[in-house]
Amino acid sequence: MAYNNNYGNSFQRITPIVLNLIIINVVVFAAQMLLDGPEEKVSQLIALWPYNSPFFKPYQLVTHMFAHGGILHILLNMYALWMFGTEVERAWGPKRFLIFYLACGLAAGVTQMLLSNNPSVGASGAIMGLLAAFAYLFPNRQFYIIPIPFPIKAKYMVAIYAAYDLFGGVHPGAADNIAHFAHLGGLVMGFILVLIWNKTNKKTFY
Repeated sequence: MAYNNNYGNSFQRITPIVLNLIIINVVVFAAQMLLDGPEEKVSQLIALWPYNSPFFKPYQLVTHMFAHGGILHILLNMYALWMFGTEVERAWGPKRFLIFYLACGLAAGVTQMLLSNNPSVGASGAIMGLLAAFAYLFPNRQFYIIPIPFPIKAKYMVAIYAAYDLFGGVHPGAADNIAHFAHLGGLVMGFILVLIWNKTNKKTFY
């Protein structure tokens, strides 16, 4: 988990799309908690299933990115959405930010759906795309990653997360329930879009 080394007054200046995305995620999670029941009927309907599963529905490519698998899952994702998304939205504006976020989430879903046999939920893929954009726009911003005792620049932090997900996707542990391929799909889409959109306003990575 990463922690910003320079918060300032970001909470007071939370941007509108980030705020609304957080609200939607919380409302959907509340619906899961209230309506699921022992059979998790709501979660099964809105989770993203593999394309060859009888439970797969096209709308799940969208709904899965607003559902979560537990309280810690949504807390970590919403914290990351606030931390990275607020500054990216401020740099691009609401419309471009929302298009970017949804595109990364869709790419994450397609990647997971094609490369994994397990259903998935969560905003993590879209947020990994935001991390890619953040690292491109603010490459030298420093963060602390537990348990590393010294700050890491954003451009190196994204490389660490990418390596972790690549290894986890290729060599998943027996109890690993993380959608590593979804993370990588969102990350790659994020880099592709940010490179295209900023080709006339390049930022340095050193």
